[in-house]
Amino acid sequence: MQTESKERKIANKYHNRYLTEDMEEHEATKIAPMSLLQPFSNDLIQQIISKYKEVELSLRNTIGTPLYSDSGFILYCGNSCELLSRLESSNFSTNLTVTSPPYNIGKEYETPKALNEYVNWCSSWMTHIYHITKAHGSFWLNVGYLEVNDKGLCVPIPYLIWDKSPFYLLQEIVWKYGAGVTTKYRLSPRNEKWLFYIKNQSRYTFNLDEIRDPNVKYPNQKKNGKYRCNPFGKNPSDVWEFSKVTTGANRSSKERTDHPAQFPLQVVERIVRVSSNKLEIVLDPFAGSCSAGIAAVGLGRIFLGFEIIPEYCELAIKRYERFKRERDYAQKQLKLF
Repeated sequence: MQTESKERKIANKYHNRYLTEDMEEHEATKIAPMSLLQPFSNDLIQQIISKYKEVELSLRNTIGTPLYSDSGFILYCGNSCELLSRLESSNFSTNLTVTSPPYNIGKEYETPKALNEYVNWCSSWMTHIYHITKAHGSFWLNVGYLEVNDKGLCVPIPYLIWDKSPFYLLQEIVWKYGAGVTTKYRLSPRNEKWLFYIKNQSRYTFNLDEIRDPNVKYPNQKKNGKYRCNPFGKNPSDVWEFSKVTTGANRSSKERTDHPAQFPLQVVERIVRVSSNKLEIVLDPFAGSCSAGIAAVGLGRIFLGFEIIPEYCELAIKRYERFKRERDYAQKQLKLF
């Protein structure tokens, strides 16, 4: 049997930790994490139904009939800026907004704008979101990079828009992933940013115990006879490592849809948990494949999504219905044990 040359470092266990630890660099994501498939109590189910009907009626009176509406999942097909503006003129308010807008890089779902026009556009819809966010609410924004002519190739979008709304920027979170595009004349990009905004600097929803990381290096370390670490785990920090939603043989994510810019459910699940509570409203004005919607419904929240492209609306609806079937099946399995 032919053996690899020791000079080929990627095939040598002394150089490649993935060979040493016998692990894959990328793990394909599932249709939905088990944490989003758990059953609710009958009491909570009735509360969700009641809240959902109340929210849907308010929306129908304000912005019209949704394209799709079912058990806490409400989706409109339309221009987000127009819909947000109409919500702003009403009494409607949201607890949490989680979104990822077009990056102005020429994807199939966007028309590239001049840089100043793009920044002004972002400022406009971010400001609308601010005005419809409850006093203790939050806004989480996922953005990547774009090219600025004669200035830079991979300019982080947060540099351009972080202060273009009335929101208070609490911090930036780095989302690190293992898979991505390869490059030859620059380092391979393996991260995007989440900007964590709040409306009230002194009081805002932050459920740290909901997202604590149990992977603590010294869980039994004590000081003065008491355990140093919280029993639920440590603060996850501002660097998050979650697998990207990918394609490809033997590693394609089961949650993958035909949307070209889909973020994984595990990322948005953490955000929904930490920045909202059950029965509260989660908004995504650039809903795409509705990852935020599935996470919100799976955690007992009410989801409102806007998506301008009809094809993406249809795939989001199919994805949500697939999620419902998966959840029903998972809950039936739980009853067998």
